[in-house]
Amino acid sequence: MITDETPVLTQMRNLMRRMSYAYKTENIYCDWVKRFIQFSKIQDKQALFEDSESKVEDFLTDLAVKKNVATSTQNQAFNALVFLYKQVLKRPLENVRATRSRKEARIPVVLIIKEVKKIFVKLRGLNSLMVPLLYGGGLRISELVRLRMQDVDFEYAQITVRDGKGKKGRVTPLAQKIMPLLKAHLVQRKNTHELDLAQGCGGVYLPNALAKKYPNVDKEFGWQYVFASRNIAIDPRGGVERRHHIDQSAVNKAIKAAVKKCRRIDKKVSAHTFRHSFATHLLQTGTDIRTIQALLGHSDIQTTMIYTHVLHQGGQGVVSPLDRL
Repeated sequence: MITDETPVLTQMRNLMRRMSYAYKTENIYCDWVKRFIQFSKIQDKQALFEDSESKVEDFLTDLAVKKNVATSTQNQAFNALVFLYKQVLKRPLENVRATRSRKEARIPVVLIIKEVKKIFVKLRGLNSLMVPLLYGGGLRISELVRLRMQDVDFEYAQITVRDGKGKKGRVTPLAQKIMPLLKAHLVQRKNTHELDLAQGCGGVYLPNALAKKYPNVDKEFGWQYVFASRNIAIDPRGGVERRHHIDQSAVNKAIKAAVKKCRRIDKKVSAHTFRHSFATHLLQTGTDIRTIQALLGHSDIQTTMIYTHVLHQGGQGVVSPLDRL
């Protein structure tokens, strides 16, 4: 059976790196390809070309019918296989007619202002800075941990997201309340970076082959991660010893621990909940939907419209007749 060492998966990883795909996307796509290979019982590369559309249809249908995955999950698997056949194998899929997932998107969990404040009080250490930044700018957790020094602008009170979902850039607000704490943190980061340079490992991963074009720019402070890992590690993409950004799972663990300490918050809260809350609270204060769409980086206004449903929970905002008695 095809394994991680198979030339097909190695070729796919190398191609995705040349095309500047995110490391997380690389792992996700390769994982879907491995699951597809296992499901289809493919033993060698030649079998990938045999009746490929039918095999892909069966795999996607199984995800929808038996696994009951969300539409977005099925689409993610399909995108991975499209990349495999089109970019790696050079045999684009023609007409794939799989059963589409009917699992509807859920109304997002949103915190009220009082709940946000309660959680903030329970946060400790660096998380007491990171989580308010998530909420204050409507950031995704992946965007937060990948922020670099040059992305923070105190003069204009804004954060620049340079490589968000779909490789789109945008600008989002930097709250005045968090500035003193963030400035103090950046002073500490500069000290850490100078120590790293002294030890010969002050470089950082650069996107889009910038390291080759500008050999020493990876050591400049402006390119360093705002929230760096405590430890220096080996970069799996190049084998270079460097300080990567903090693991986003650590932030989610801190959020869950803080929520657990709060009384009367029984909602399922994650880092993404603060992004949902950011959008909903802006709507409540009169910010127009197009502005929120731009701040969140949504391509389709329909994606942003989900927050109008949050505000209208309880029958499209209609007052129950029981409350009129």
